[in-house]
Amino acid sequence: MAYRTKTYIAADWSGDKDAVDQLNKWNDSKYWSLSFTDAHELTQARDGSLNCSIKTSLSTRLDASKTFILIVGSDTKTVRSGSCQYCDSCNSSTKSCKRGYSVDYRSYIEYECDKAIRDRLKIIVLYNAAKVEKSKCPDAIKNEGSHVAMCYLKDGTYYWDYQAVKDAIG
Repeated sequence: MAYRTKTYIAADWSGDKDAVDQLNKWNDSKYWSLSFTDAHELTQARDGSLNCSIKTSLSTRLDASKTFILIVGSDTKTVRSGSCQYCDSCNSSTKSCKRGYSVDYRSYIEYECDKAIRDRLKIIVLYNAAKVEKSKCPDAIKNEGSHVAMCYLKDGTYYWDYQAVKDAIG
């Protein structure tokens, strides 16, 4: 059995890439003392067109992780990317996969959250905002783990809140 040593970052990559990039910037910097090993360095799906292939790759990375970080932005709860309903191999009338895979209507984010809870990972929810808004968080982890805002507002300007993030990650 492999030891879980990695940190897994989940996010709506189209809407919250800036927050993911900031987290990685703090991690990669010699100046900041944030330190984690990103599970995304392990493996990538080879077939970007099949949601089930991507979920298999996500599962491999989650299996090596001890910490699950979800970055929540304005669309995180409603993003549907990864659902089988958007795959050409899914027959919606029979609810079956033409390639023989099981049908999963969860988005990538819902899949990741469910697996993180099932595997009992340490859960950290970071909001790409100056306040925690649990209404934007997927229901599966709305009441799980630590919830922290990644930003703060000062004199009408938003700033990244390194200390709050560092304290949450530990």
